[in-house]
Amino acid sequence: MTRIRQKNQALIIQVASEQFATHGYSATKMVDIARAADIPKANVFYYFSSKDKLYFAVLETVTKPLLAASRPIEELDDPVEALTRYIQTKLMISRDHPHASRVFASEVMSGGQALPDDIREELFLQSQMIIGKFTSWSEQGLMDKVSAHHLMFMIWSATQTYADFSWQICNVMNKNALTHDDYDDAAQFLTQLVIKGCGVKSHTQV
Repeated sequence: MTRIRQKNQALIIQVASEQFATHGYSATKMVDIARAADIPKANVFYYFSSKDKLYFAVLETVTKPLLAASRPIEELDDPVEALTRYIQTKLMISRDHPHASRVFASEVMSGGQALPDDIREELFLQSQMIIGKFTSWSEQGLMDKVSAHHLMFMIWSATQTYADFSWQICNVMNKNALTHDDYDDAAQFLTQLVIKGCGVKSHTQV
């Protein structure tokens, strides 16, 4: 793929993310995306032959990093390090892909019918892996006996909210936009909340 093609596709996906997040799938038209991107409508159709394909491309920009985010949980043996990295990564997705994150959240709330079957399956398998790892840590005495399901849901919601409710958060904090330091502070707080609240320990502490 040429650099120009990559640049044009990235621009279209970024603008489409903003349009879908603001207006929803049904109300967003390809001509609106072209106008917002300041490019001819024909160029949008050149790279994405239908609105469905462009919508899938937007979803992919967030589902790929979401699926990759759980690697620390899967690969690391130390619960403290794994949870720290997982929470940080989840927050960075909200920071770096705010519009696509809101599109994904809206899709999930509507039943996830537009998600491809393979993505739905991967997301399900990921959740089962996380639940299994949390349960294993509890059984090893590396974490209190907490609900693995609800811990996972809490981490999801606490990190996703920085994308879904960014306007409200900025309004409360009297800011036009959150800074990288704000996300770092959020990651530190949420990590501390989970580790201390759930009695998470490293192997050396057991």
